[in-house]
Amino acid sequence: MTRDELLARITIDPNICFGKPCIRGHRIWVSLILDLLAGGASVAEILEDYPGLQTEDVYACIAYGAEMSRERYVEIPLAGKP
Repeated sequence: MTRDELLARITIDPNICFGKPCIRGHRIWVSLILDLLAGGASVAEILEDYPGLQTEDVYACIAYGAEMSRERYVEIPLAGKP
């Protein structure tokens, strides 16, 4: 699946979930899926917890996060410095 095909699985609608990026056809925020992955959840675990999702939906969230990181970044303090 191409990057564009994956990103097409993400929707942003100001009338749904406060305009947060969601998986198309669901009210599941992209950030939730990324947080679960960052916390160590596997794709299989996410799919088990959210049976309406497909593997490509999880990959779409990762692709969206990658796109956002190209546009913005988060300040991360250097190790040992406040």
